[in-house]
Amino acid sequence: MAGKIEIFTVYQHDRLNETGYVVVTGDEGAPSSDTTRPFGSIYVFRDDLTLHNDSDSPVAGVMEGTSISDELRRAPQPAGGQDLVRHRGYRGSVSVLGGSHNTKPSVYPVVGGTGDFLYTEGYVRSSPVDSDRPRVIYKLEIHLYWPPYTKFAPFP
Repeated sequence: MAGKIEIFTVYQHDRLNETGYVVVTGDEGAPSSDTTRPFGSIYVFRDDLTLHNDSDSPVAGVMEGTSISDELRRAPQPAGGQDLVRHRGYRGSVSVLGGSHNTKPSVYPVVGGTGDFLYTEGYVRSSPVDSDRPRVIYKLEIHLYWPPYTKFAPFP
């Protein structure tokens, strides 16, 4: 897989209390909603990644990780996660880090991977495309660069 550049799109299907759970509520006195959690809240998830935004679309993998509300603005911030991908003949995981806002587009850096994604760098652009609380679908544009192209990977 050396010397490759790959860009593809998958859709993350997040369903509160089905594929994702608040395991620590955080500041009990602070307001919260489907899109915000009180400071100190911890959310864990394992969501399907599909080829289209329809939940009946073929599954290309899963996204799993944790999210911690670590700022007073009370927006969940992923502490880290990975996409386990089986798409276009690739198998392995893509590891990402970074903060996000769950109601507007966000960008996460790719910090490595396993299997066919070993030594990759790049970024994932996440955008909510459908929100029918407590279900949210995100479009994930995954931009991956293998050595020696990693030094040319654009980071938005």
